[in-house]
Amino acid sequence: MTITRLAALGHEDPPLLALAQRLLAVAESGLPSMLLPGGEAFAFTMAGRRAPDGSWTLERRGTSTRYAAITALGVRFLPEDRQRAALGGRTAEEFTGLLIESLPAVTNLGDAALIAWAAADTEHPKLSDALAQVDALDEANRPQYTVEAAWVLSALAAARDTVDVEGRFTAARDRLLRARIGDSPLFPHATGPGLLPGYRAHVSCFADQTYPLQALARAHASGDGGGDPEALAAAEACAARICELQGDGGQWWWHYDARTGGAVEGYPVYSVHQHAMAPTALFDLTDAGGSDFGAAIRKGLGWMTDVPELAARPEKQEPLILDELGATWRKVYRGDPKKAVRAARGVTTRAVPGLRLKWLDRVYPPVAVDRECRPYEFGWMLHAWQGGRI
Repeated sequence: MTITRLAALGHEDPPLLALAQRLLAVAESGLPSMLLPGGEAFAFTMAGRRAPDGSWTLERRGTSTRYAAITALGVRFLPEDRQRAALGGRTAEEFTGLLIESLPAVTNLGDAALIAWAAADTEHPKLSDALAQVDALDEANRPQYTVEAAWVLSALAAARDTVDVEGRFTAARDRLLRARIGDSPLFPHATGPGLLPGYRAHVSCFADQTYPLQALARAHASGDGGGDPEALAAAEACAARICELQGDGGQWWWHYDARTGGAVEGYPVYSVHQHAMAPTALFDLTDAGGSDFGAAIRKGLGWMTDVPELAARPEKQEPLILDELGATWRKVYRGDPKKAVRAARGVTTRAVPGLRLKWLDRVYPPVAVDRECRPYEFGWMLHAWQGGRI
C-alpha cells in the first residue's frame, strides 16, 4: 500500500506527489532532533527561534508519551534501517517496548491506548500488559473524551487477531456510536455529559471527527466476523460531512457543532490536519471498504504550499515547510487575544446554531503563524502515506 498511495497521488496530481515526498523527507530528517538525549522519549514540541540574521533554529520543549506512541505507529512502516535512524537506534517494536515499560506511571487513558495500539501494530510480545493498563484506566460507564475513546477502539481493533478482546471491543465500539447527538453525522468532544461546561458542550474539534471515523473503519475491517456495516456507515457519514465542509482552499476546519453537523469556527488551520490526520483517517476508511476521498485529501495537502490566508497579505507570506530544519510550522491562526473568536462563536452558536458573527473575520483575520512542530505530526504523516492495509 505504500506504493499504491503515493502512486495514486502521482497519477492524479504529479506535483502533489513531489510535495508528499518532500514532506516525508522532512519528517524523517526532523524526527531524530525531536528525541531527547538518550533516545528514550520525544519532546512535546520543537519551538522555532529566530536568529538576528533571520534564520531559524528549533528548541526542544517538554516530553510527551502520546506523541512518542504516535511516532512509533508511523515509523513502523519504514524499513528497519530508517526506523533506527528515526528512533535513536531502535526499531519501532523496540521503542514501543520502552513505552510499555513506562506504563505503570501512565495515568492518561489516551496515552495508554496509543501505546497498546503501537504494541499491537508492532506485534510486541507484551501487548497484553499494555491492554491491561488500558482496562485499568477505562472505567466502565464513565464518560471519556472522544479522541481517547477512539484510540481505545483502534487499539482493540488492532489487537483482535492476537488477544481475546471481544467484550472490551464491543463496549468501545458501542460507546463511540452512542456518543453522537441525534442524527448528526459528527461526533461530540466527549462521549457523555460531565466533562465539559454547558456553554461549549456542543462544540467539537477536527480530531473529534478523524479519530472516531478512523477507529470505526478499522473496527469494521478487523477480526473475521464479516465486518460491521453500522460502524462503517457512521465513519462514512462523518467523513462525507467534514469533506462537504472543507474550505475552498482545502482547509480542514477546527471547530464544529456536534448537534447540527455544521462548522462553528474554522481557525486555526493546522498543518498536521492537512498533510497527516485527514489523509490517514480517510485512507483507512477507504481501505476498510468506504468511499474514495482522494480528491479531498489532495485538496487539503495542496494547502501546505498554497496558503490563501497568507497569500491575501503579501507582507505575511512565509513558507510552512522548512526543509533545512526538518520542520513544518504548526498552524495558521487569528492571533486574537485569549482565543476570543472561538469563545464568542462557541457561546453564540449554543443559543443560535449557525450564527457566525462574520464581522469577527474582519477584525481578526487569520494571518498569524505558529512556529512550532511536534513529533506526532510526522508520526501521522508517515502513517498516512507509508501505511495502509495489504
